[in-house]
Amino acid sequence: MNETGLWLEGAKRLPSPNCDARPPGVEVDLLVIHGISLPPGSFGGPWIERLFLNRLPGDRHPDFEPIHELRVSSHLLIRRDGGLIQFVPLNLRAWHAGVSCFQGRERCNDFSIGIELEGTDETPYTDRQYQVLAKVTGQIFHLFPAITNERIVGHSDIAPGRKTDPGPAFDWRKYRALLADKL
Repeated sequence: MNETGLWLEGAKRLPSPNCDARPPGVEVDLLVIHGISLPPGSFGGPWIERLFLNRLPGDRHPDFEPIHELRVSSHLLIRRDGGLIQFVPLNLRAWHAGVSCFQGRERCNDFSIGIELEGTDETPYTDRQYQVLAKVTGQIFHLFPAITNERIVGHSDIAPGRKTDPGPAFDWRKYRALLADKL
C-alpha cells in the first residue's frame, strides 16, 4: 500500500470519486459479489465505468435517466472477457452495498470489499470471469485475512428484497471450486 491506497497489480485503474475513509477501527471482513450491466442486458460498453465515475449521460438511454445522478462505486469490476478494472483502493470504503446488513451489522460498505461482475441475474457468467474472480479473491484473502470463504456473499444476501444480484446465473459451486485451487 502507498499513500494513494491499496491498488491491485494488473488492474486498470479508474479512480472513482465515490468513496471515502472507512470508520476508524473497522476491520474489513466481508466480500460482496455483485452483477451489473448497462443498459440492462448489454455488455462491453463504457457505461458501467461512466456510472462509477459520475459521467453517465442521462439522455443517452432511457434506463440511464433515473440513475445518472447516483453516486455509486465498487472496488473492482470484472468484464465478460476477464478484464479487471479497479475504481477504489481496497483500504477505502466504496459505495457499493447501499442499505445493507450482514449478521446483524448494518452499513456493509464500512467493512466490505465489493466486486462487480459484468452480467445479469439470468445470463451465465463467463469462465474467464470466474478465473479472474478466484484469483482476485485469493489476493484479497491474503490482504484481509478476516475475509474467509464463509464471509463471501452476494449483494442479494445483504440487501434481500432490494437486490437480486449476482442472481441465479452465478455458479457459487464453480467459484468455490476454483477458489479452493487458489488457497
